Amino acid sequence: MLRLVRLCSFPVRYNNFSILQESYKVGRVRAFQTGQRIRNTIGFPIHRVFVSPFLRCIQTASEIVAALSAVGESSGGDTGDPVVMDPAKVKVSVEYGLCEMMNRQAIRLDVVPNDGNWNLDASEREAMLPAEAVDTYVERVYKELPQWEEPVLQTRARFQRIFKDLANKYPSENLLLITHGEGVEVALSSFKKNAKVYELQYCAYVELKRPVFNKQRSFTTGEFHVVTNSGETGISYFLPKCIGS
Repeated sequence: MLRLVRLCSFPVRYNNFSILQESYKVGRVRAFQTGQRIRNTIGFPIHRVFVSPFLRCIQTASEIVAALSAVGESSGGDTGDPVVMDPAKVKVSVEYGLCEMMNRQAIRLDVVPNDGNWNLDASEREAMLPAEAVDTYVERVYKELPQWEEPVLQTRARFQRIFKDLANKYPSENLLLITHGEGVEVALSSFKKNAKVYELQYCAYVELKRPVFNKQRSFTTGEFHVVTNSGETGISYFLPKCIGS
């Protein structure tokens, strides 16, 4: 099973510090509640979480991992109280292949570093995640960020590849991937023929499933299919009607 979550809304900058604090709290609560909803509704455990190195994805992942790993019920981000976590429940790692589209369509030119250094070191980003859950031994599929001015079609192909690569790398585990809006849209449109996304909320997610067969310690898999209904998890889409229907 593969689930993809769009980052939640955490503010980047505000002049009013009280607005910043409140907006940050709202983002934390939304992310934690998304983790709780996933934990309570899917009926089976999430084993691994992979996350884009961009800050707001890291912030989202921190709350979701806490919710997935919490011992008992906790309000977590809602109150700011510490969450008691079971480190055996889920592992989390940064994956560069889940990063934002590296072009001006997604990133403002005034924040693009002149020297090309985005300061998105994976180890530093993982230090922002719950320490009990970080898996420092994972080998990343993408060793570095894509180059700046990555074409849109190339970005979409990257998302398709990374979804399959991670799923194939861990065929016996249920994965949760935390990425950006384009990635979640690609997950739906690539695996549900002719689907057109028209609304994508913060912390929206898509669930993909595929059959996995284990024979003599060798795994074979079928194709992914989308099990998320339109409007069910923050993503709305339509399927074009056939002519004559």
